[in-house]
Amino acid sequence: MVRRIDVTGAGGVRLAAWEFAEPPKPEAEPDPPEPGPPGPASGTEAEAESGAPGVLLLHGLMGRASHWAATARWLAGRHRAVALDQRGHGQSDKPPQAAYTRESYVEDAEAALEQLGLAPALLIGHAMGALTAWQLAAKRPDLVRGVIICDMRASALGAASQREWADWFRSWPVPFASLADVRKWFGEDDPWVERPNPARGAFYAEVMHEGADGWRPVFEAAHMLSSREAWVYDAHWEELAQVRCPALVVRGLDGELGRAEAQEMVRVLPHGAYAEVADTGHLAHYDHPDAWRAAVEPFLNLVLAD
Repeated sequence: MVRRIDVTGAGGVRLAAWEFAEPPKPEAEPDPPEPGPPGPASGTEAEAESGAPGVLLLHGLMGRASHWAATARWLAGRHRAVALDQRGHGQSDKPPQAAYTRESYVEDAEAALEQLGLAPALLIGHAMGALTAWQLAAKRPDLVRGVIICDMRASALGAASQREWADWFRSWPVPFASLADVRKWFGEDDPWVERPNPARGAFYAEVMHEGADGWRPVFEAAHMLSSREAWVYDAHWEELAQVRCPALVVRGLDGELGRAEAQEMVRVLPHGAYAEVADTGHLAHYDHPDAWRAAVEPFLNLVLAD
């Protein structure tokens, strides 16, 4: 079961949060009491009353909360799992271009933890969402009990990388005639694809919506470039070193985070640990959810132990 909860982020931006919960189980007694109000709210209230540890899942650039669905449903059996559509993404507001600062993203996640009553929570972030997670953990250690960092570099990427991304956005053949065309282009025809990758095609199909002329992304490319510009020119080692809670650095073996840098991140983290996901790349949690779960479960059991 999943329900939407609106959160007010930095500057009054409306953010869509998606709470995943196990369906309420039927009572075992022969004469059960009258059931409460139907729907996801009942399950959520039960979880809140039981004190289930909170988990906030933060997608990467161009992503959306639904990309965490498999992980969130897995977690929902024991934990209160919420995935956030970050500003400019999914069903959250798309504010003007100047609103996509690092501070705004961090304040949005901070607001979500406080307004949803999740703290102290485990933060699970992919790429840009991982950077937001560790920046928030450094800023507000009282709100965060642990961090999982999936395939995000702490090093500066530089101006050349930003130019490559701008060129890449311009290469998209939008509008796409169908979702099948979306899947084919991002899974096979995109020059950035080294070999066919159906999961990548499916990932991008989830961020498209249909208009009168075909299928386009739910986000604005200019907003994504502004979001990326806010971190791409700077290194983030100092903030990483300020994360005092347990932190797990996870990389897909074919991802964007190299082993040497990942291990240096673990060394810099005061309480760092390392995990790899084989046979996958940047989208480890989406490409191979079973292998992803196996990689992160020992850390989850440690950090979220009752």
